[in-house]
Amino acid sequence: MQPKRLLTGVACCLFPVLAQAAVTASYACPESVPAASISLTGVPAGWTPYIDSQLYLSAAAPIDGAPQRRGQLVPSGERKKKGQTTLSYRLEGRYPDGKWLQCSYGVHGEVTLSRRMDDSVSVCEFTYRKGSKAGQNEIDIDCR
Repeated sequence: MQPKRLLTGVACCLFPVLAQAAVTASYACPESVPAASISLTGVPAGWTPYIDSQLYLSAAAPIDGAPQRRGQLVPSGERKKKGQTTLSYRLEGRYPDGKWLQCSYGVHGEVTLSRRMDDSVSVCEFTYRKGSKAGQNEIDIDCR
């Protein structure tokens, strides 16, 4: 009888820890999109496309739904200190098409990569620092 009680007690205590670990998932954008993964099709006749280099990460943000919806969200706060800018987003309320992380590449965000986030995420902070390449930003993402 004792081993069952011990097992129940351990499960009872570990479950909240494991549940919390699942909620604080790690989100990070790839640093760049390799040139080999970019292709141009349907270019005008007589023109030859050439892609010289990779595209570097320039921006990241949560979005409402899949990227095709263009569900851009407005930050709820902004802090600046020592060469860093942190944008905060509150993700409360209904998101019937899910909460997504969108990573933008190229100086003007010409290419994006997106992935769905856990529905339980309620706040995200994106901390930007200038990268070493033109238009590049290093971005730390903290969503919970």
